[in-house]
Amino acid sequence: MDDDILTTLKILIIGESGVGKSSILLRFTDDLFDPQLSATIGVDFKVKTLTIEGNKTKLAIWDTAGQERFRTLTPSYYRGAQGAILVYDVSCRETFTKLDNWLNELETFANKPDIVKMLIGNKIDKSNREVTKEEGLKFARKHSMLFIEASAKTKEGVEIAFDELVEKILQTPGLWENRSNGLNVGNKTPSDQAANCVNKKY
Repeated sequence: MDDDILTTLKILIIGESGVGKSSILLRFTDDLFDPQLSATIGVDFKVKTLTIEGNKTKLAIWDTAGQERFRTLTPSYYRGAQGAILVYDVSCRETFTKLDNWLNELETFANKPDIVKMLIGNKIDKSNREVTKEEGLKFARKHSMLFIEASAKTKEGVEIAFDELVEKILQTPGLWENRSNGLNVGNKTPSDQAANCVNKKY
């Protein structure tokens, strides 16, 4: 019964192939980690209900493929989103340097200037870090994004990333009011919490 659900939000997960977008989604929705998880073909989709400050909210989460050959499939999926999670791999600088491209694409196709953005630096369980936490935080602040580092493998930071994103969206009523029956799914201080990287799955 969805009568007690406040609204349904559309959330996007975007970023370069291999940064762990699908693993973050699987960890969040099913609390599972699969090191053999294959790359997303086109777009994957999962639904999960969260309760934030007493408000039950249904999330329709779209996991978009990062490979260039699938990019023509994604523009229509940006439309109507209230939140976007941009993911990079802290052990692969190339995935961090390409975040500007993903932000530009988001701004071009989302048609929603106040969309709430969360930046996740994934794979902090790995020892070969190439991007510091300070760099991630600086990028997030520059672009008015929430920020957290996380590990889909250990689950550190994953749930709080979605909680903070949804909380911020709910604090921006213009994004979701009058959309409680649809999939149409500012600035909080960021939380203190690629070719050669394509085969790094999680």
